[in-house]
Order: sequence, then structure tokens, then C-alpha cells
Amino acid sequence: MNRILLIQTAFLGDAVLATALLEELKIRYPQAQLDYLIRKGNESLFDGNPRIRNLLIWDKKAGKYKNLFKLLKQIRAERYDMVINIQRFAATGFLTGFSGAKERVGFDKNPFSFLYTRKVKHEYRMHEVERNLKLIEGKAASGDGMPKLYPQKSHFEKVAPYQASPYITIAPASVWFTKQFPKEKWAEFLETIDYPMTVIFIGAPSDYSLGEEVEALTKNEWLTYHNLCGDLKLLETAALMKGAKMNYTNDSGPMHIASAMNAPVRAIFCSTVEEFGFGPLSRNGKIIQTSEKLSCRPCGVHGQTACPEGHFNCAQTIHFTLKD
Repeated sequence: MNRILLIQTAFLGDAVLATALLEELKIRYPQAQLDYLIRKGNESLFDGNPRIRNLLIWDKKAGKYKNLFKLLKQIRAERYDMVINIQRFAATGFLTGFSGAKERVGFDKNPFSFLYTRKVKHEYRMHEVERNLKLIEGKAASGDGMPKLYPQKSHFEKVAPYQASPYITIAPASVWFTKQFPKEKWAEFLETIDYPMTVIFIGAPSDYSLGEEVEALTKNEWLTYHNLCGDLKLLETAALMKGAKMNYTNDSGPMHIASAMNAPVRAIFCSTVEEFGFGPLSRNGKIIQTSEKLSCRPCGVHGQTACPEGHFNCAQTIHFTLKD
């Protein structure tokens, strides 16, 4: 096996979780050249990653399908021995099916799976990492099965000034309303801290205002704040999370970054549940969720733009402290 392409063009967290498969492929085929196809915007996650020879980038926003056919031409020119497609959507199935690779592997739910040389049954009730590893001939993993990121020295140096005293990070935002812990509930949690603590907000530039709103709602003199939303590269965020006393996230990408760094994490699950296969993998990782039995939860595999019932009790009934 000389050349292998792995395809995962979904969002940040999915791209991070797929690195567990990259790690396993490198163990099984140590001499192989591994390439990784991802969506534009996620590429900085993989700077300096020793497992990856080339990153292939699909720009889905500007000329999505024009770029898709350019990618197909590029993929066919590489003459891969194996193409592994993690996704179940038609576009990446098209790339896999017509890649020209000797082995074309993916899940059976992909519309183009009839062009694969091997297709694997897609099942829930297992973690996404375990599900992805089934794409490699169904064998048990020989590695530790963990996703991994590789921050460099410069990334750790960038965040070092914020690590002089004990700190927690909070990634307050989510793309989906029903996955995002409300700002009032973040403030409620911060009010329970009764000793000096630095609170660092992390996320995209668009999350900055949410961090400011959470801080404004919190009246706790023990706390010192830094709002770094938009100030850090993704691998700098990973380096910061590695040294935190605890990282608090939604069911979103930062949770998976914590897993890839084996950093302590508490993931707030509102409308979604662990059984979908996307819980934290860190040794010190835990889901925080409502203790109430809600007939409306989960309300879907992915998040919703609004609570279908109008009350958002899956979030409003969650209470926790630093001890949880």
C-alpha cells in the first residue's frame, strides 16, 4: 500500500475525530503516503501533522461543484492505492467512486457506494471513532484509538502568557441553538466558583460578543477574564486547552479538540445525547446533561435552530459546578 487518501469534508469536530483513523493507517502501513481531503477552513488544524503528506482542500463556498471536479482530476492524477471516505454524502461518494483507486472504501449509506470495492454498514450506538475504524477491514485497532493533533512549539509559546495561574476555558458557542448552553446558564455556573480563577473564552471571532455577554452577566469577584475568541489559531486553542484545569464546551468542535489533546473536558449536552457517537474521549472527560427524563430529548441527530417545544428544558434544567 503506497498511497492512501482519507476523505472527511464535514465540520471541524468531524475532521478532528478522523485523525484517529489517520493514526491507525500509519501504524498498519508505516511506509504509505497519507493524504487527507478536508473542507476549506479546517486546514490550520493539521499544520505540522507528521502523519499527513498532503492536504487536499475543498472550497465549498466559492464554486463548490467546479472545485469538486478539479479535486476529482487531482485525485485521479495521484493514482491512490486506497481511498477511504468517511462521509455519507453524494459529493464525496462521487469522488471516491470515480477516484480510480484500486480500493474504494466507505459506508453503505452513501448514494455512490455501489461504486465502492468495499462498503461498511453504518451503525449508531457506537462512538464515531469506533465507527470510522470499521472502515479498515473491520479489524480491531492496533493503536490507542484516539484522535490526535500536533501543536508546535510556537503554538504553546503563544498561549504561555495566559497560563501563569490556574485557568478554565469556556467555548460558549455552537452553530445550532439547541446545542448551545444559554449565556445565562454559563453565568449561573461561573457564579458558583468561590476561589480565584482565570476564565478564558475561546472560539471564532463571531463568538467574541457572546463571551462578553457571559462576563457581563456574572457578578463574581473571584474571576479574572480573557476573551480570546478570534485571537487564537486552532492549534493554539489546542495548546491552551491542554494546560487548563478544565475545559467547558458544548457538543461541538472544541470538545473534540480537547479529546485530541487528551485534555480535561466537561461537555454540555443539551438536545443531543451520547448515543449518537460524539462524546468526549479524554481520560478526564465527562458529559454534563439534564437529570430529568424529557420525552422530547433528543429532538434530532443534529441541533435545531430553535427548541421545537419552546421551553428548551434540556438546557434550562442543567446545573453544575467546578466539582462536577
